[in-house]
Amino acid sequence: MSRTHPKTIILIPARMASTRLPGKPLADINGLPMIVQVLHRSREAGIGEAIVATDSEAVQAAVEKAGGRAVMTSSLHLSGSDRIYEALEAVDPERQIEVVVNVQGDLPTIAAEDIRASLTPLADPAVDIATLAAVIKDPAELTNPNVVKAKGTLVSPDRMHATTFTRADATGPGPHYHHIGLYAYRRAALERFVKLAPSESEQRERLEQLRALDNGMRIDVMIVGSVPLGVDTPEDLDKAQRMLSSSPGLSR
Repeated sequence: MSRTHPKTIILIPARMASTRLPGKPLADINGLPMIVQVLHRSREAGIGEAIVATDSEAVQAAVEKAGGRAVMTSSLHLSGSDRIYEALEAVDPERQIEVVVNVQGDLPTIAAEDIRASLTPLADPAVDIATLAAVIKDPAELTNPNVVKAKGTLVSPDRMHATTFTRADATGPGPHYHHIGLYAYRRAALERFVKLAPSESEQRERLEQLRALDNGMRIDVMIVGSVPLGVDTPEDLDKAQRMLSSSPGLSR
């Protein structure tokens, strides 16, 4: 039985601007472009229609060839949230959609159950935005500025009310949490967010989600079992190919 809910949509931003892995959305992973692999993971979540938002006709063509839906958006957007907001307005002008899940286009190994988990905090009307994190197990991640750490107060064993996100070293007693850049927004929260000016801490840390916290919006974090592989380099691409090859049924 499908769990698809007509008031929830998954939007996947994709652009061709990567310098470390040129043409990243179209990189082949076991016979499919990476963006199509992400689209499949998103559909497997079963929570709503999954659509790619892109500024590339090549990406649009690849998605449509695979039987998916892609929406063309401006090439001037500075962030994925801006891109998905334009796509949302285009695909739902009647404003029937209430929840928007932003799945990054470079997470081909994201677990469908983790995408579903991102909706859980939104059952609490006080929560504006939900996201994901996993306990840091590799000590090297504690001091890696490329690993964003989520901090906050636990409200249940697997859910945290976020107080900040940072690239700084994780110190003090753990556990410490590796933030996963997937977001579930109430529609009103996304609309408010994209109209806010970048905040000082956002610009300092280069973390867009701090804009929401700095403007009094509440972000809760679901704690999941592991961090999906983000593909940024040829080495990451090789690893993704191996991971999906060893997971029958995923690489389709």
